[in-house]
Amino acid sequence: MGIGGTGGTTYYSAYSIVGMLLLLGVAFVTVSFAANRLLAPARPTPEKLLTYECGVDPVGEGWAHTHVRYYVYAFLYVIFAVDAVYLFPWATVFAAPGFGATTLVEMFVFIGFLAVGILYAYKKGVLTWL
Repeated sequence: MGIGGTGGTTYYSAYSIVGMLLLLGVAFVTVSFAANRLLAPARPTPEKLLTYECGVDPVGEGWAHTHVRYYVYAFLYVIFAVDAVYLFPWATVFAAPGFGATTLVEMFVFIGFLAVGILYAYKKGVLTWL
């Protein structure tokens, strides 16, 4: 029968199956890592221990300077992504009876905040290409 019924399978035996699968998964991962450790050749040389980027030998310092404007571009992307995520649920609620005026005012407030943010970014020169 089913779980908890009189067919021989109890509520806790169903969890024992999940536990056994969990133990089997952990054992598989452990055996896989142990086999990799035992079978993989390990001959470290100075060339193998050298840090490289895309197969090119490193030249100069490992520290690279990044301009702040890239952070601002990412921040603007997040703002527009949140805007897109907010628009879809708003459209479904706006179509529901009795919510038209309230949701319209909420959307104008939201777009106002976005407009202030975009205006600020424009005034700071973030939206201009180099």
